[in-house]
Amino acid sequence: MEFISLFAVGVGVGCFGALVGLGGGLIMVPLFMLTMMPPAGSTFQTVQQVIGTSLFGVLLNALGGSWAYWRSRLIMFRAAVPFALATVPGAWAGSYLSEAFSGPGFSVTFGCTLALLAGFMYWKSRSKRPTTPIEEFDPATARFNLWLGVALSFGVGFLSSILGIGGGVIHVPMMMFVLGFPAVVATATSTFVLMVSALIGTVSHVMLGHVVWVPALAVGFGAIVGSQIGVKIAKKSRPKFIIKLLCLAMLAVGAQLVWRGLV
Repeated sequence: MEFISLFAVGVGVGCFGALVGLGGGLIMVPLFMLTMMPPAGSTFQTVQQVIGTSLFGVLLNALGGSWAYWRSRLIMFRAAVPFALATVPGAWAGSYLSEAFSGPGFSVTFGCTLALLAGFMYWKSRSKRPTTPIEEFDPATARFNLWLGVALSFGVGFLSSILGIGGGVIHVPMMMFVLGFPAVVATATSTFVLMVSALIGTVSHVMLGHVVWVPALAVGFGAIVGSQIGVKIAKKSRPKFIIKLLCLAMLAVGAQLVWRGLV
């Protein structure tokens, strides 16, 4: 019964994640901690197991989403590959400097910043032309500022490592509003970047024995199914719909960071 329930959770997480370019850890980590750790449950004994198992689900979610977006020719590999590579040294630097930046004040400040950015994006979504229309953008030939994207991706990796959040919540709006990508191309490209970073993190957690395999496989296989559904919805959705969903996700992450800093 637990396997079926977690599979259903994975389907929902995968669908939402593929729609907005996020991995789903935002949903899985608090869900696992509240319902499957003592005293509520016994599936997980440590927070590290929760994170490692959630990250495995994120990996399969991003893998399924990347495959579907690749078949639709929506991933901008000229940006995705260098952006993914840039997040690696950023995450490495963040892991070594986390103690200097991860105090309660920083979490509260960054959480409030995310909430303000979500408000700005929602305001932009109400305009007649919130992002570049996909009809005017060819991922194979479109021009963009590569080095600015690489520098910002380094920062995404840095913040993700310090705060323990997925980079998609920062990467997607960056690609839309700074680099000028259409919403669905930004989502697809972010999903590929997430796949690379999640793979690196998952390998380390597996080696450390932090993955509990039954819930990991249940959520992961569900996420693969859900990501296929999410990509189909994303291709048919208006940019405003995707932006509004992303705003909700950013508000949720911001609220979690503020709560973490205050408690």
